[in-house]
Amino acid sequence: MIFSFAKGFALSLSLIVAIGAQNAFVLRQGIRRSHVLAVCLTCALSDAILMSAGILGFGALVEAAPWLKPVLTWGGAMFLFIYGAMAFWSAFTGAGALKADGGAETGLWATVAVCLALTWGNPHVYLDTLVLLGSIAAGYDGSKLAFGAGAISASFVFFFTLGYGARLLAPVFANPTAWRVLDFGVGILMWTIAVLLVFNP
Repeated sequence: MIFSFAKGFALSLSLIVAIGAQNAFVLRQGIRRSHVLAVCLTCALSDAILMSAGILGFGALVEAAPWLKPVLTWGGAMFLFIYGAMAFWSAFTGAGALKADGGAETGLWATVAVCLALTWGNPHVYLDTLVLLGSIAAGYDGSKLAFGAGAISASFVFFFTLGYGARLLAPVFANPTAWRVLDFGVGILMWTIAVLLVFNP
């Protein structure tokens, strides 16, 4: 059981840790200290739902509905392109800079909505959680639940570490130029992922 838990934890962590649209968003919210708990919970709970579905065998749905992949791919790419354009605009105007006095921030529900879109609008999340984790979990007959618990635990550990650990970078991002660089980097990342989704699905 412990071995299965550890395997699930390690595999899940290896899939999540790569910098992507969702992780960049969590990092940004963590640096701003804006709705960090809600963002981390949204990401971790979304992963828990998807991983549970994959481990319980619903990954077959993705394979049985070939039309689902292009819809997810183009929809995800379009959203990432728009979000990237917003990041470039923020870098150009300096609108995203961290305000020393706290300043105005995006509302809770608007922040959660963006987080959900970045999470559920990414086609790769379905391949990683429903298909990959689901197919590997099938080989853990007597310890499938332990494997799943390990995978889900890794998601919670990662997102909360990223979200709350990011505040250590706050002094660096007190400089508006640092925010411009971050926003520009996020824009490049979003557009790169969008292009890769379309041309290398």
